[in-house]
Amino acid sequence: MTPLETVAALFGVVSVYLSTRERVAAWPTALVNVALYAIIFRDQRLYADMGLQCVYFVLSLYGWYQWKFGGSDRSALLVSRAPARYLAALMGLNILAWLSLGIFLDRSTDAVLPYLDSLLTTTSLVAQYLMTRKVLQSWALWIAVDLIYVPMFVSRGLYLTAVLYALFLGLAFKGWRDWKRSLAMTAGPVPSP
Repeated sequence: MTPLETVAALFGVVSVYLSTRERVAAWPTALVNVALYAIIFRDQRLYADMGLQCVYFVLSLYGWYQWKFGGSDRSALLVSRAPARYLAALMGLNILAWLSLGIFLDRSTDAVLPYLDSLLTTTSLVAQYLMTRKVLQSWALWIAVDLIYVPMFVSRGLYLTAVLYALFLGLAFKGWRDWKRSLAMTAGPVPSP
């Protein structure tokens, strides 16, 4: 456990908590979190997760904008549900991206868990994209990946990060519950891709 991991973890908890509360401040705190974790994952040779942090950085900028201005008439974005066909298309793309990234990392790098790291990376990207659009199902994906991330980080000796992702798991359940309640209150429209 390093001081850098401690600071990154703290920013991560704050960011995810603010996301469950639908607070725009989740995004600037996410920017700090992902920048620090990019360095941590590079040092641990978890290259897919390192690259994921770079994409998260861009998605956090996008999410920040969307949550402030992505609703109708450039208003705040409301929680919505994505249609099943849209989610199926995203999952199909996820499978292709996972296999491609896994093969690349397995054959071209010294990655320690190329296929597992790749699966978690691509699925997290889908979850993050859905979160930028305030889609309820993003939390279901976060629950699934956090259940796998925790033991993976333990296996790599990243104990604080494993605890962080266990907290993320609890926050993902909270996010699901809170956003579901918010959706019921506002009946937000289905987002366009």
